[in-house]
Amino acid sequence: MRLHHTESGAATRERAASRVALVFEQCRSEKRAAFIAFLTAGYPTLDATPALIRTVCESGADLLEIGFPYSDPIADGPVIQASSQRALENGATFDWILGTLTNVEVETPLLAFSYCNLLFVRGFERAAADLAAAGFAGAIVPDLPPEEGQTLAGALAKNGLSMNYLVAPTTPPERAAFIAQQCDDFVYVAGRMGVTGAHAAADDLLASRIAQLRAATQTPLAVGFGVSKPEHVAAVAAIADGVVVGSALIEACGAPEPEKVLRHLCASLRPQLIRGRHEVDEPASAAAERAHLP
Repeated sequence: MRLHHTESGAATRERAASRVALVFEQCRSEKRAAFIAFLTAGYPTLDATPALIRTVCESGADLLEIGFPYSDPIADGPVIQASSQRALENGATFDWILGTLTNVEVETPLLAFSYCNLLFVRGFERAAADLAAAGFAGAIVPDLPPEEGQTLAGALAKNGLSMNYLVAPTTPPERAAFIAQQCDDFVYVAGRMGVTGAHAAADDLLASRIAQLRAATQTPLAVGFGVSKPEHVAAVAAIADGVVVGSALIEACGAPEPEKVLRHLCASLRPQLIRGRHEVDEPASAAAERAHLP
């Protein structure tokens, strides 16, 4: 699928005031990283979704990614893939998600985490307007590169929504700098190779990737993929501006008492966001090694 695009990026397209950017500014003033949570809409049930969204927001999430279920979630690991499949089986459609979010009142800015095809089929202009009407603050489209994303990004910007892209561990420095320039509010940095999930080998290259990006952009950097435990959060928070937690929260949603488990999990993660909580002036490389990001 080839999408129409232009050469304009985040620096040149018209920008509205961003709730997401304000979150990062607030967290920076509090000397901590932002807690970015991820939930799959429609999992474990349609009826449970509103309460779980409220629970995560009330438990301290600074931003909440709402995963739109998709049949081919290429960036997601087994836990989120399974939650997406269950949500589809439950009947979680694009329209159902919009309607549900319209009726869920939370102060936490919401980000639509959607694969491109869902938005393309709906039409970028319509999708952007619908997301804005449902209360979303921005979007993350993991399978859409910046060169192909300008039409969607422009539609989002017209509706006051931001667009943010992913940088992979294998992304060359020049390419990573280009991608960062196209991001409106933050750069989503994949903390390890492969897909999302809470179990695999450690990635000790995270600190160097963060340092390279710091030299190329002033845009906040948020790390996801493999962040699941308090020690992961603490180490990532020492070197990044935001910490994305997904699979661990999805697993909590599948527990017998999901709201209780979510509150407990968030309570264990949120204190780790404070910078300087551990060793004073700890080198970034040591922090990344301590993370043992799976």
